[in-house]
Amino acid sequence: MSHVVEVNNLTKSFRKVTAVQDVSFSIEPNKIYGMLGRNGAGKTTIMHMLTAQQFETSGEVRVFGEHPYENQRVLGQICFIKESQRYPDAYRILDVLDVAGLMYPNWDREYAHDLVNDFQLPLKRRMKKLSRGMRSAVGIIIGLASRAPLTIFDEPYLGLDAVARTLFYDRLLEDYSVHPRTVILSTHLIDEISEILEHVMLIDKGRLIVDEDADKLRGSAFTIAGHKDRIEAFTAGRKVIAQTPLGALVSATVIGDMNSDDRKQAESLGLEPTPVSLQQMFVHLTNEKTNGKTVTV
Repeated sequence: MSHVVEVNNLTKSFRKVTAVQDVSFSIEPNKIYGMLGRNGAGKTTIMHMLTAQQFETSGEVRVFGEHPYENQRVLGQICFIKESQRYPDAYRILDVLDVAGLMYPNWDREYAHDLVNDFQLPLKRRMKKLSRGMRSAVGIIIGLASRAPLTIFDEPYLGLDAVARTLFYDRLLEDYSVHPRTVILSTHLIDEISEILEHVMLIDKGRLIVDEDADKLRGSAFTIAGHKDRIEAFTAGRKVIAQTPLGALVSATVIGDMNSDDRKQAESLGLEPTPVSLQQMFVHLTNEKTNGKTVTV
């Protein structure tokens, strides 16, 4: 089996609303993927179909080579940590971890308790008494300690401060290097996770508009500003994804690598390009003018 996930022409409709429209992609083993996009773009709906929590309206979903619905061979290899994860009110953190140990074949109890100490969580406190950030930390601990072959985090760190989020990223990379598995991270904090992603999928208005290796995406866009006539001369024939007037000047964001000839042309026009982060690029790609079109980088 060459792919952990294979999705072909996947569509999901809720009455008159199409949340996911004709999406196709594949996910390789032992790689960290980012499934990115604005709120309501369709990311969570896709993840719900991958984990058999929703049926596809049309198209095909295969996880570990099989359809996941009522398939314990598949579901036993998945850990899905959701933003809205709920736990019984009477459960303490300790109880939640004990139950997780029964659910996941690769569960590492010692590692889970090490993470509890890292996040400074009170093991015997009831879940209903925890802050939002503490509940997020419990979900992160389960996701990491499950060591599931397919681990999915859907906005797992809401309520966590910057220190706790950095701790999550560090522990994820440390454990992933020793225990490789396929990880999908869904988040709006793109700049924070951009350096740990190996592959990026950008969802917009239910469509997959970017499906690309992260290394290729990094540095694949730049912004250049100057007088309108010079910007027009430089951008002629190039893929411009955003253009903003700045008084007598114009700022343009361009998809494409800057080679030596490009730099010479920019210098001759008195222009200086500046790099664009993944988050800035995706903001431009998901604006209303882009309208969900697939983008080739």
